[in-house]
Amino acid sequence: MCTLQVSEGPQGLDLQGADLQGADLQGADLQGADLQGADLQGLDLQGADLQGADLQGLDLQGADLQGADLQGLDLQGADLQGLDLQGADLQGADLQGADLQGADLQGADLQGLDLQGADLQGADLQGADLQGADLQGLDLQGADLQGLNLQGADLQGADLQGADLQGLDLQGADLQGADLQGLNLQGADLQGLNLQGADLQGLNLQGADLQGADLQGLNLQGADLQVLNLQGADLQGADLQGADLDMKLKQPSKDRYTFH
Repeated sequence: MCTLQVSEGPQGLDLQGADLQGADLQGADLQGADLQGADLQGLDLQGADLQGADLQGLDLQGADLQGADLQGLDLQGADLQGLDLQGADLQGADLQGADLQGADLQGADLQGLDLQGADLQGADLQGADLQGADLQGLDLQGADLQGLNLQGADLQGADLQGADLQGLDLQGADLQGADLQGLNLQGADLQGLNLQGADLQGLNLQGADLQGADLQGLNLQGADLQVLNLQGADLQGADLQGADLDMKLKQPSKDRYTFH
């Protein structure tokens, strides 16, 4: 096995087009390195420091990036399918248009990330931190989002069909126009959520907390709203045909809701 000596911290190292197959890069210091065109497929980069490195358009299929420091990384359009990014620090990274299908992002730090146009179908995002992230128009069909922190995230127009959002923290998130058909939001914290125009047909919202949420014009046909906390929620123009509104376990007074 080839071992690349990078222990001295080669900031700004020029590795354009380098063939790094077989190199031992565990814990390597590659801050600011230029890796455009380098072959990193299948490499072990656990714990590597790649802050500020240029990986634009790079193929990282099969690489192991568990616990790697990827802060501020330029990963626009990168192929990250099936990548192991458990616990990786991606704060400030640019992942616009990146392919993250089936990637393992459990516990990853994705705070404030711009993920517009990224493909996260089937990705595992359990326990990931996406506070304030830009997820507009994102395809999250079938993604595992249990325990995810999405406080203040922008999910306008995102496709969340079939995603598992049990117990999710979505306080203050923006879900205008999002497609949430068939979503499981049991026990989720949706306080102050903006859901104007979102499609919630057939949604399971049992026990969810929607205090102060903006539900104007919402399609809630056939939704399961049992034991829901809707104190202060704005339901002007909402369609509740066939919805299950049995709230006998909370019984807040009707004058706390806004129906028109």
